[in-house]
Amino acid sequence: MHAVKGDRLVIHSKQVGQADRHGEITEVRGPDGAPPYFVHFDDGHETLLYPGSDCELEHEAAGGTG
Repeated sequence: MHAVKGDRLVIHSKQVGQADRHGEITEVRGPDGAPPYFVHFDDGHETLLYPGSDCELEHEAAGGTG
């Protein structure tokens, strides 16, 4: 997994009825876009994260959606 600042990370829930977690990568600490990533989640929580198999990376669209 390779990311850049501004990419979105989705952690898919492992339990039925529990929502997925969404966050923005605010810092890439590994070499060449590799983990770990510092993530600011939509609920305000921040953490240093090594993504697992339950994670999906959404790359930031170049130029925005305007």
